[in-house]
Amino acid sequence: MLADALEHLVRGIVTNPDDVVVKDKDLRRGRMLEVRVNPEDIGKVIGRNGRTATALRTVVAALAGRDQVRVDFVDVDKGPRRTSGPGGGGSRRR
Repeated sequence: MLADALEHLVRGIVTNPDDVVVKDKDLRRGRMLEVRVNPEDIGKVIGRNGRTATALRTVVAALAGRDQVRVDFVDVDKGPRRTSGPGGGGSRRR
């Protein structure tokens, strides 16, 4: 359910919705949703200062309830991108 909801949201943001793939992986400390998009669309999904990525993570965290869910955005050319935000890890700089 979470992967489907996240995929639906990301498809609405990107220029190439057919290239969006969300993989649901089980980890020791919860789940991870890995979002793969066309390299041209990674900037749209991350957003300015990671705001779009943070908003997507916030929605997923709200849908997940008590479950720990991590969301990683992957540029198929470069690998995973981690930005700060709920479930995303990383440090927050201001």
